[in-house]
Amino acid sequence: MSFELTIEPLGYSCAIEEDQTLLDAALRNGIYIPHACGHGLCGTCKVKVVEGDVDFGEASPFALMDFEREEGVALACCAKPLSDVVIEAEIDEDPDARAIPLRDLTASIERIEDLTPTIKGVWLRLSEPLPFQAGQYVQIGVPGIEGTRAFSIANAPQEVEATGLLELNIRLVPGGAMTTWFHENAKVGDTLKLTGPHGRFFVRRSANKPVLFLAGGSGLSSPRSMIHDLLATGWPHPITLVYGQRNRAELYYDEEFRTLAQTHVQFSYVPCLSDEPETSNWQGERGLVHEVAKKVFNGQFSGMQAYLCGPPLMIDACITTLMQGRLFEADIFFEKFISAADAQQVRSPLFRKI
Repeated sequence: MSFELTIEPLGYSCAIEEDQTLLDAALRNGIYIPHACGHGLCGTCKVKVVEGDVDFGEASPFALMDFEREEGVALACCAKPLSDVVIEAEIDEDPDARAIPLRDLTASIERIEDLTPTIKGVWLRLSEPLPFQAGQYVQIGVPGIEGTRAFSIANAPQEVEATGLLELNIRLVPGGAMTTWFHENAKVGDTLKLTGPHGRFFVRRSANKPVLFLAGGSGLSSPRSMIHDLLATGWPHPITLVYGQRNRAELYYDEEFRTLAQTHVQFSYVPCLSDEPETSNWQGERGLVHEVAKKVFNGQFSGMQAYLCGPPLMIDACITTLMQGRLFEADIFFEKFISAADAQQVRSPLFRKI
């Protein structure tokens, strides 16, 4: 059975199935409702049910209080319709966001490559084109593993369109069923399920400001896609990438970025290592990403836009450093994937929301 979902203040109406969440229906119609964990644990996707009835689903009592339920507040990632429904949502108007409907695809693994001892590159042949904005991610499902996992797209939209291949950089997470599968069991020819594009992590081009990327670990994926996209489209402002890893063995796409820095005058690349042996012949920067960024820019970040991608602790440290250097919330953007476990941890007190 299907119902009608109306989303205010847009006044937009669309069909919604009885077993479909409010969030899924909105995203599949190109309407973005802020969300994060997707598990009913973080409370980011709260909406007000103005008319109609919903099944609140498995929303955590910590993310959705009893008094909120009584007032008609629901979590869009959990709530499903019991009738035609009208909701009020916090619609994020962003002039740089493209309204790309969420879609389901199948993909086959065409290539697997060791990028570092803990990160594999996986190239997927898509069943049909997937429009996306550089910086966005996809949700992947594999046979035999419950649920899906989020992985950033590592190549630029121009490359995906030209080749039909989508690149993922997948770090092995100890105990992680999905990443273990990719590292130990995946093989060329395997078929996967994919949904996308997801996320609001993309360059706000309309700001016309220098761009600073701060990345750590496999968090390089999104910045790599964004940097290639900016360079391919003739971005005129300075672009700086400060990329951190523990040691040289984990530093990947290093030569690619060095070459880009040599061929594009507006692009600067600063690799840094936090745990490289002092006896090695490493001539680059040493230290954590936020420390090196502070050194490179003499602690002054005003007039820029910063895009952060990496472990939560790295992101929090970078936010603190950027704000101390007079770059504030309006010009700081980050994508922090939230698992069921992560969603119960405290988010950065410096920001109201992700």
